[in-house]
Amino acid sequence: MMKKLIFILIFTFLGIEFGLAQRIPQARNYRKFDRNLFHFGFMLGVNTSDFSTQYKPNMVNEFGTYSVTNRSQPGFQLGLISSMKIGTPLIRLRFIPSLSFQERILEYNFVPIQPNEDFEFQEERVGSTNLDFPLLLKFRTKRYNNFAAYIIAGAQYSLDLQSKETNSQKFGDPFIKLYRDDFQGQVGAGMDFFLPFFKFGIELKLSHGFNNALIQDNSRLSQPIESLRNRVWWFSLTFEG
Repeated sequence: MMKKLIFILIFTFLGIEFGLAQRIPQARNYRKFDRNLFHFGFMLGVNTSDFSTQYKPNMVNEFGTYSVTNRSQPGFQLGLISSMKIGTPLIRLRFIPSLSFQERILEYNFVPIQPNEDFEFQEERVGSTNLDFPLLLKFRTKRYNNFAAYIIAGAQYSLDLQSKETNSQKFGDPFIKLYRDDFQGQVGAGMDFFLPFFKFGIELKLSHGFNNALIQDNSRLSQPIESLRNRVWWFSLTFEG
């Protein structure tokens, strides 16, 4: 629901602003922005994170697991923006070291031991506090008055400060273990609004892990799962000067 709302808001703002830019002549704000080689700023945003999952086909018979449901949860992030012009103002290289807080939920239904018993339900919350280091190429349109649209693509390295990679499992209280380090591809789009003294941006991105993040330690929770890859939707507000 949140993703649909974000898409609707972005395209509504895009249509309104583009229409106004075409019809109403405006004084150009922050004219020197495109002349400078480097720009700096900060980013604030929210996210919804979950897993791209692959389960083992024999998990019912072999592991007694009827189903595993993946549910996304909200989080937030903040970061510092470094942006460098590459030849033309329409192409920029962006580095945005960030701190993000994420949570996902895996819901398990285990087959009952006795036929007349109910399914056993268990909810596993997987939280992460990440240091993210995305390196992105930004491709922007020409300015229409004080507005421009852009797309971005690149990759990021994430370091999970909350990782339980080295923690020992307890037989009676198992938990999902993820690798501390993760590499993700990232794509997105956004809009820039040139204000008198700074540039304001609205941005939507998708990150998807390249590697399986799950540590398979043969616990009751990890056995039915073949792979878990991190997947995050990011909605960000950017401020650059």
